[in-house]
Amino acid sequence: MFKAMQLEEAIRGIKSCTERMNTLYGNVVFDEWAIVNLGDSKAKLVNYSGPRLEGFRKNFAADSADLRKNAQGVAYSVGDFEFTRHAEGTSFESFMVVGQGLFLICNNTNSTMDKIAKEPTWRGAQVPFVDLSEKFRASPLTLS
Repeated sequence: MFKAMQLEEAIRGIKSCTERMNTLYGNVVFDEWAIVNLGDSKAKLVNYSGPRLEGFRKNFAADSADLRKNAQGVAYSVGDFEFTRHAEGTSFESFMVVGQGLFLICNNTNSTMDKIAKEPTWRGAQVPFVDLSEKFRASPLTLS
């Protein structure tokens, strides 16, 4: 049986993860992240951290297009994640399934994963991201 994670705990874990990633990478990996509920027919923003809250909401469909294309036809479980290598500008670089219908969207509004991954420090900076995915796999986020 899974122990459910509450929103506050999830936010603390995500903030800690992004800080560790930035430290290990030596620069900002994701300057924007959000928890989004895609359980219904329309995306609902649960929590956001970044430089463009209104732009995130307004452009969600367009900014998620590359990731949606990569994920098409794939069944993801809690803790699974996906990256897109060439998302430019505000297009999202990554998502992680953090609960039933709940996704962590990660983005670097100034770079692409392709550029980020070319840095030698990227290899080590991935470890906190994988650790976070395992935390959600063990304790999926629930909204109550």
